[in-house]
Amino acid sequence: MSTRNGPISRRTVLRGVGAMLGLPLLEAMAPIRALADSRAKAPVRMAALYMPNGVNTETWTPAGAGSEYTLSPALEPLKDLKQDVLVFTDLMHKATDAGDGHYFKEAAFLTGTRITRTTGRELRCGGTSVDQYAAQHIGPLTRMASLELGTEAVSTSVDVNVGITAIYGGHISWSTPTTPVSKEINPKLAFERLFKTNGKDSAQTQAEDKSVLDLVLEDSKNLRNNVGHADQVKLDEYLDSVRSIERRIEFDAKRREHEVKDDPAALKEIEKLGERVKNFYSIPGHSGDHTEHVRLMLDIATLAFWTDTTRVSTFMFGNAVSGKSFSFLDGVKGGHHEISHHEGNKEKLEAYKRINAWHIGQFAYMLERLKSIKEGEGTLLDNSMILFGSALRDGNSHNPHNLPLVLGGRGGGTIRTGRHLVYEKDTPLCNLYMSMLSRMGAPVQRFGDSTGELVGLDDAGSKGTAG
Repeated sequence: MSTRNGPISRRTVLRGVGAMLGLPLLEAMAPIRALADSRAKAPVRMAALYMPNGVNTETWTPAGAGSEYTLSPALEPLKDLKQDVLVFTDLMHKATDAGDGHYFKEAAFLTGTRITRTTGRELRCGGTSVDQYAAQHIGPLTRMASLELGTEAVSTSVDVNVGITAIYGGHISWSTPTTPVSKEINPKLAFERLFKTNGKDSAQTQAEDKSVLDLVLEDSKNLRNNVGHADQVKLDEYLDSVRSIERRIEFDAKRREHEVKDDPAALKEIEKLGERVKNFYSIPGHSGDHTEHVRLMLDIATLAFWTDTTRVSTFMFGNAVSGKSFSFLDGVKGGHHEISHHEGNKEKLEAYKRINAWHIGQFAYMLERLKSIKEGEGTLLDNSMILFGSALRDGNSHNPHNLPLVLGGRGGGTIRTGRHLVYEKDTPLCNLYMSMLSRMGAPVQRFGDSTGELVGLDDAGSKGTAG
């Protein structure tokens, strides 16, 4: 792996028995002249972070437009990242403005299409999701085409209130109009998907419970001895992050195991589900530290982008109609879905706002992590587009107009952030998706109900309104 006589490949990985660890961008991966050449740009990454159950509309929308805007109470956790985000007003999916409840909106969050009502036999979302369209076009450039993560297992039951399979509510990624892409909800399995290799020989079996860093120790030492000081610092920072996440995953799993073993009902559920249960993450009501679960998943997605293992990812904070209890937040008592049906109740609206702000806080956590990672002349956040949003405006009315949406990152320098962009009423959200695909190197003539790329993303004007 010597670099004394020339650069190493961007696809260089650290290898060991049962492990393969991708690397961040190092100076040794390109000639000095190429690094200084503005044409030698880092790749652009794209992620979609989905929040169920909508928002408290009274505390969401910022005051003012363009760069002269004030963050709303729900968006306050973005105060230190205000110059790194765009807040959108009046984007929607027209095809979802029909049908009952959540599923018509939420299953089509990334497709902009109309789903087919079914109890489960004939799933049809109506289109390929924007993340999977990108993955199908640029996926061959990376080891993994895409990475899908979440926190709640998919339910196969039928929601009797609306007569629709709950399977729709557990997926936002669709590789075809009839094929949802499964998501990983266990941090350990998600981490291993990035860094562990599959095999059946005895050496790999023995490696299953070892740290991935221990497995690639010899390769990492060889690399470190053959790169410059700046790359050594980058490599140490990266390996420390990997080790930290490994330890947090182990601690989180042990905490959940202890919690479940004290619950006879949960043990009975494990016995019933058998091998489908992995480290207790699929047991309803036993989510451990929800904030830590979410942040582990966001850290794993960050690692995947940092190492260019993939450039496309999605994350579901919860499934549609998620009843996740947020009683761990001050001033909140009860489940997310129940609180979203506030009926104008002041106490529920206040709790709703606090839940929204918690979700934005986790979004901010990922943006801060990306911003802390240097890449070329900028940061990993500069080279990313991280979309946060919900498929509903208001969980009480199931309103899909004027969706709550925030975009973090500059898309490789092609997006001017630090603004609140206000569009004409019911401007297609798919216009934004077209613009993101273009920046990902996967341009499309039309996506969903798009009418063209979304104007104003790179606008140097100061007003920030667009029609």
